[in-house]
Amino acid sequence: MKRQIRKRPAPDPSLGCGPLVPPLAEISRPLRQQVFDRVRAAGLTARAQVARELGVSPATITTITSELIEAGLVEEVAAPREAEGGRGRPAVALGVRAAAHHVVGLKISDRDLSAVVMDFAGRLLAEHHEERRPVALSAAEVLDVVEALVCRVTAKTGMARGDLSAVGIGLPGYVDSARGRVLWSSILAERGVPLGALASERLGTPVQIDNDANLCAMAELWFGAGRRLSDFAVVTIEHGLGMGMVANHRIFRGARGIGMELGHTKVQLDGALCRCGQRGCLEAYVADYALAREATTALNWTHRDGQSMMVLLESLYDHAKAGNHAARSIFRRAGRYLAVGLGNVVNLFDPPLIILAGARLRFDYLYAEDTLAEMSALVLDTGRPLPEIEIHAWGEMLWAHGAAALALSAVSDRLLCPMREAAE
Repeated sequence: MKRQIRKRPAPDPSLGCGPLVPPLAEISRPLRQQVFDRVRAAGLTARAQVARELGVSPATITTITSELIEAGLVEEVAAPREAEGGRGRPAVALGVRAAAHHVVGLKISDRDLSAVVMDFAGRLLAEHHEERRPVALSAAEVLDVVEALVCRVTAKTGMARGDLSAVGIGLPGYVDSARGRVLWSSILAERGVPLGALASERLGTPVQIDNDANLCAMAELWFGAGRRLSDFAVVTIEHGLGMGMVANHRIFRGARGIGMELGHTKVQLDGALCRCGQRGCLEAYVADYALAREATTALNWTHRDGQSMMVLLESLYDHAKAGNHAARSIFRRAGRYLAVGLGNVVNLFDPPLIILAGARLRFDYLYAEDTLAEMSALVLDTGRPLPEIEIHAWGEMLWAHGAAALALSAVSDRLLCPMREAAE
């Protein structure tokens, strides 16, 4: 069965940000928070529209929005009346007060660093990207990297570090986001690091951290293909293999905060060595270091030991494109293992959409038609359509956008909580 692959463009920031939750789908959340989230998601919206969508009286919405305006979270914006061709008295819409708060989102990976600055409405103000040496760092060195990145990206906007309301950080590995602790990461030489608290102390502002694949899903949930979906999955293929899962418009992290580690599900007993220290992990057959290891053995490239991973992988891809059977078989084998992983995702979670993301997706052998056809063969045959498969086209800054969304969510929750407590 031939699978459809669609590539998504980068998001349009003028259309708002955040999940577009259907009316009455979140009655358990405080009404003030529902109102604010709906205004943020819409970009600009009228009070009457918010009242209709939430099923409450216009008077109630007027009271709540007045409190949000007084708190500096929302503002009134003049909007032309479309039905009158823009003539006459302008309508008054509600929008998030963009200048009220600013956040930074960071991604720290094995080989590159990225950062963005966003305002409170989720609009991109500046971005920064740089390469780094693929070595594990001490906690102190990671804090130095974080501080330097924040300074570099905020300098592009003319802001100081003290102008930030929060910072979000994404990194690979097992991350307990709720407690701000990194249990294990390939970028850290130490385990059990309370990175959230340490970074907050260093920067003098609240810091939230999360697994980078979760933040990739967060980026799609807030700015991309997942805004209107209650459930979807993102599978990332980079230096490792990760997965982020959205369930009921929220990132699913599991009971201990480290769920959805697709890359460390086992596909072979006593199999290939994974960088986590265990054997037989899916990542150990699909990630870049797995491809490089196979290339060194199958193509007798031991003389390239000092070559960078990226150069080696590009060379392997060029050989495959030129028809080299051994090079093609390496990608084919990795693609088959990826098909196993994707098939398991479908059988376990039944998402309507799976987004494939990451730098390695330029190696199209990994998601070629035969790979996706094999995934289809591994999925239970129920006679119903299979999930759509999409390839994101955001580039290197995707994860930093997700980290910024994490920070924005934390800021709005923190600001709305005192209002909620006062109402109770």
